[in-house]
Amino acid sequence: MKGSGFTLVEILIVVVILGILAAIVIPQFTDAASDARNSSVQSDLQTVRGAIELYKVQHTALLPSMDATGADDTANFVARLTSKTDADGAINAAGVCGPYLQKFPTNPNSTTAAIGQTVEFGNTDPTAASATGGWFFNTVSGKLTPCASVAQTAW
Repeated sequence: MKGSGFTLVEILIVVVILGILAAIVIPQFTDAASDARNSSVQSDLQTVRGAIELYKVQHTALLPSMDATGADDTANFVARLTSKTDADGAINAAGVCGPYLQKFPTNPNSTTAAIGQTVEFGNTDPTAASATGGWFFNTVSGKLTPCASVAQTAW
């Protein structure tokens, strides 16, 4: 009478098939984390760029990096987007404009969350090697780009 269990050959065939399937599927999941971070950056970037454009409309073409006279005031950039402001861009809890964002987003491609929330400023767009913060804001064009991103040129 023959036993009802599996033979060693049958078990080996199943293990080999499972190994082949794992070799096909696992690389697709390892890219999923990177794809999710890039999707998050794209979504955050679209949201913040929209907030910057709305700020410009409500503040007579001033960027959030400028004071009422149009001079650079990058120290209050994030506060102007996340707080109420007067029409001249002064931060005021009783202001009539804003807030444009509940909180400033963190770039998930940065090495730490603290770095991911930083914003660097300049008048020309950065190269991948020169930008080390979470975000880069061009004070001339008003363009926000993510830093520390492999596909930075795509933004």
